[in-house]
Amino acid sequence: MSDPVSDAPSDPGSSWPPGGTDRVLEALQADHMPDLGHVDMAGLLHDPRLGTRALVSSFGTESAVLLHYVTRILPRIEVLFIDTGRHFDETLAYRDRLVRLLDLDLVEVRPDPAAIAAEDPDHRLAERDPNMCCLLRKTFPLADALAGVDTWISGRKRYQGATRAALPAIERDGTHLKVNPLAFWSRADLEAYFAAHDLPRHPLEGRGFRSVGCAPCTRPVRPGEDARAGRWADNPDKTECGIHLGPDGRFVRRRSG
Repeated sequence: MSDPVSDAPSDPGSSWPPGGTDRVLEALQADHMPDLGHVDMAGLLHDPRLGTRALVSSFGTESAVLLHYVTRILPRIEVLFIDTGRHFDETLAYRDRLVRLLDLDLVEVRPDPAAIAAEDPDHRLAERDPNMCCLLRKTFPLADALAGVDTWISGRKRYQGATRAALPAIERDGTHLKVNPLAFWSRADLEAYFAAHDLPRHPLEGRGFRSVGCAPCTRPVRPGEDARAGRWADNPDKTECGIHLGPDGRFVRRRSG
């Protein structure tokens, strides 16, 4: 499968943000993605310059492809799953099935119970303030889990919607590197991979869910909508949960003490 790549900044003195454009990122792109027709993803994932790696998975409708693809290259990589406490039961069952099938080294990441008790005692924070709910249940826990990780691997893809249309295969994410191995895969590519490796489908996919997040904020996708239209459908200004910071690393968690 041939994957094109986006252009990397070439001026080592430029700012994306200050210090974000660096020689390591540019060297990795040059060595493993030299032009639009050549992507050596296995070589990139094995490259020692990535440091300590972890794969982050939501165990959503397309997750089996990423999990299978990456663990064939890095068999014992840790797989981080953010257990928000608001997942569909079907997602948790699917997670358990894939862990057994693919022999995954699963690490469950959970939010701080005290913070949840203080900020979401009635479990309706998702209705009142979905951004805060994601912050407490996803962003903070993942930030803690990634504290000892240099590079994390994501399942995002360009075809999933306008907000991901320019997604690169490797990028800066705050202080981390982030690799998106499936960034340039199409839905047809994913379907072919599911079939070739006889991977099971998410139980909710047959009920119209193209992208599955937490139960209070996910609905089935209607005909003609993009894959992520069912996420935060009642909040048109919200398109991401907040765990993907982007190169500026603008979200910084302030700790007390």
